[in-house]
Amino acid sequence: MGKKSRVKTQRSGSGASMVVSSKEMMNLISELLQKCSSASPSAGKECEEYIQIRGLVEKIRKKQKGMSVVFEGSREDYFPDLMSWAQENGASCEGFTVANFGNEGYGLRATRDIKAEELFLWIPRKMLMTVESAQNSVLGPLHSQDRILQAMGNVTLALHLLCERANPASFWLPYIRSLPQEYDTPLYYQQEDVQLLLGTQAMQDVLSQYKNTARQYAYFYKLVQTHPAASKLPLKDGFTFDDYRWAVSSVMTRQNQIPTEDGSRVTLALIPLWDMCNHTNGLITTGYNLEDDRCECVALQDYKENEQIYIFYGTRSNTEFVIHNGFFFQDNPHDRVKIKLGVSKSERLYAMKAEVLARAGIPASCVFALHCNEPPISAQLLAFLRVFCMTEEELKDYLLGDRAINKIFTLGNSEFPVSWDNEIKLWTFLETRAALLLKTYKTTSEEDRSMLEKPDLSLHSRLATQLRLAEKQILENASASGRAKRLHFQKKLEEGAPLPRSKESDIALLENTESDTKLPIILRKLEEAEEGQEIQAEEHSYLLNGEKAVYGTIRESSGEKEPEELRKVGKDVDSALASHQKSQKDDDNLSASWTEDEPKENGE
Repeated sequence: MGKKSRVKTQRSGSGASMVVSSKEMMNLISELLQKCSSASPSAGKECEEYIQIRGLVEKIRKKQKGMSVVFEGSREDYFPDLMSWAQENGASCEGFTVANFGNEGYGLRATRDIKAEELFLWIPRKMLMTVESAQNSVLGPLHSQDRILQAMGNVTLALHLLCERANPASFWLPYIRSLPQEYDTPLYYQQEDVQLLLGTQAMQDVLSQYKNTARQYAYFYKLVQTHPAASKLPLKDGFTFDDYRWAVSSVMTRQNQIPTEDGSRVTLALIPLWDMCNHTNGLITTGYNLEDDRCECVALQDYKENEQIYIFYGTRSNTEFVIHNGFFFQDNPHDRVKIKLGVSKSERLYAMKAEVLARAGIPASCVFALHCNEPPISAQLLAFLRVFCMTEEELKDYLLGDRAINKIFTLGNSEFPVSWDNEIKLWTFLETRAALLLKTYKTTSEEDRSMLEKPDLSLHSRLATQLRLAEKQILENASASGRAKRLHFQKKLEEGAPLPRSKESDIALLENTESDTKLPIILRKLEEAEEGQEIQAEEHSYLLNGEKAVYGTIRESSGEKEPEELRKVGKDVDSALASHQKSQKDDDNLSASWTEDEPKENGE
């Protein structure tokens, strides 16, 4: 059990393994910052850049060995102190306890029967670690003078967490001690684990996450050592890459948005005790009670005594779970693969296609998703592909023809095809595109399944392989679905079947599937914000890659852009889409997706 007298931290090991001059370390840090801030590498060279950056980081880590702050004992030793601290500060602590659930790690276990929708957990604001509490802490003077901290709440939380961890008298020490010492995010992967993701849609996100974290560490290391406002920070004498990686992962797996005290805006927060809950499918059941000024969570379902209490993190893909949470969720109905598609500006009909898409509210270059279930494409992607495959006459009809405005609103409705030939073209395109993407992987699905059967496979290798296989299964499903649809519409064309025509009352039917309409409006808005975003000239870098949050949806966290001073150079994004006859090389350039996303680890 935890000892309440155990308030001091210790350096890992018996001390630093070697004496490193401040000048030598600063030179390495400067080299790392320069490398991470240089122009983005050309296509296909990202892995080389990652290896170079990782090499510099490993040099720094080697010289910092034994300098990271750790706590005595195991994480489990501090759970009693966490519960006592929570109870003393007004949180609900009856009806559950912290328990170990094996492969799922630690979570909350019911100590009595709990009914669905019963309010069983609440956490008052004073227990939360927020951007505001950081501003009122020892970090405040630096925060008030550094534009990057002011612009990036997630970075502020990470440094706030490190400062409080180094303070033996910190109010939040019972919470901080209960956090994992390490995580299973890709920041902790060995290089060979990362290489298992070669060819996947997730690879670029993993490389970006590592590069961003290394760049930010180098920047803040120099800032802490040189800025007058940082002179009193407890980090000044010991701020290692491992410390920052830990803080980044702690925030990345846990950060959430809550309203400020006056309810006028949202702020980022870490929510003690509640963030012990593991994920399952369902609906968001956590909100913020402004009147009582506390986070509140109701039960997702009925729980019997001794059962694990779950919450729903949101409509995450497994790429987002693996990269931002450190786990793979096997039964994930929201899994998807991001793809970038766009109308080539060199195409003769570009202007007409762009205009039709604009009237439908869809950019000419866009990030879409292929989904794991049927149909594999959203209403928005269906509308895009229909316009993409239109002939000149069809484009004129949707721009100038009778009821042109009404037709625009039915572009995303599967019941009203543009023409049988158009449907054949778009499903042929999807079938071929998915098949080409499958060829970019270094292994087959069968090889992945065989690898997962190995009993000695490491956890991180298993996560990478599971993610790789899941992507392939989505693409295989999309290709098969495209083929089935193509054959269906070819038969319609051969039979001379009449083309369904929309009526005046159908103009609002842009949404395609019944499943969309069954989602709570707040989740539908989240999906809309995530898919169909225009591809900008630059692809902004994020520290924690937190997914956009909707006010009141506590499980969702924010991703914040790095200011230009730190980011230096953005990444050019290919926005031109070749037709499905183009080469596989062109396909590779368009296949990778850049995702943003969210908190919460699955136990450990």
